[in-house]
Amino acid sequence: MRKSLLALLLLTASGLVQAQVQLREGHPQRYTVVAGDTLWDISGKFLSEPWKWREVWRANPQVSDPDLIYPGDSLSLVYIDGQPRVTLSRGESRGTIKLSPRVRSTPTVEAIPSIPLGAINAFLISNRIVDSAEQFQTAPYIVAGNAERVLSGRGDRIYARGTLDPEHSVYGIFRQGKTYTDPETKEVLGINADDIGGGEIVATEGDISTMVLQRSTQEVRLGDRLFSSEERAINSTFMPAAPQTAIEGLIVDVPRGVTQIGEYDVVTLNRGKRDGLAEGNVLAIFKTGETVRDRITGESVKIPDERAGLLMVFRTYDKLSYGLVLQANRSMAIMDKVRNP
Repeated sequence: MRKSLLALLLLTASGLVQAQVQLREGHPQRYTVVAGDTLWDISGKFLSEPWKWREVWRANPQVSDPDLIYPGDSLSLVYIDGQPRVTLSRGESRGTIKLSPRVRSTPTVEAIPSIPLGAINAFLISNRIVDSAEQFQTAPYIVAGNAERVLSGRGDRIYARGTLDPEHSVYGIFRQGKTYTDPETKEVLGINADDIGGGEIVATEGDISTMVLQRSTQEVRLGDRLFSSEERAINSTFMPAAPQTAIEGLIVDVPRGVTQIGEYDVVTLNRGKRDGLAEGNVLAIFKTGETVRDRITGESVKIPDERAGLLMVFRTYDKLSYGLVLQANRSMAIMDKVRNP
């Protein structure tokens, strides 16, 4: 009986050790956040698996915005009930919060982002997914340019036809781009809306609206479509985490058109919200093994897939997602696989 109990205790202790988050060799005991840091970078300073940050982060309810981290804040590694935890001490650079019924100061420093926003800011402006071709066909469109021009640019007045939302005066102008189809099921997953420009509606008469072009990435053509601005600002402060469901997907596109994928490239995945993906989810990328001919037997043999990097999902649609490659151990390409890390 005593042996059985001892064995059970040893097994339980072993399980706790295995379940404990693995700290990175040479990790700091204390780290002061500086401008330019990202949550992913900081996670990697403490953890071998940065996507497990939630498991060690101990938000302090005694400080303002306990889930946000600012330059000047101090992070300390402590042990609570034998488990590693990272705690926060608020720095002075953010500004003070006075607990007065009449005075509350405003933070002067922005919280650090989860990932380098510079790598995706331009992309977020110029890329958008539309669920179906019908959305393009029914959207308002450019019917004429000023003085019967066929092509228009920044500063020009153009005319759109269709029903516009009176609550919105600013619209983006898009052209139907690449249609994404699932490589395995052949289901249409969405259509890329190529950003052409944008402008403000200054007058409306019937179903014809006058727009002044405020920006253009290329010449606006007759037939280009109008969509109201996508009010989905990037959530820059989400925490990295593994998906809550099992994900098996593929990289189906690289929006900037390269053939080889590396660190800080944006990729399109054939998995989205309906599959359980959420912004902040981290996925491992696996290089698809080649099929080679066995010179001894003459058979075709597939080489095993090899782990090649990590990405974080930063924008999700129903059937598609965009991810940013954060680690790249080797070059990757379209049709490489993604799954839980």
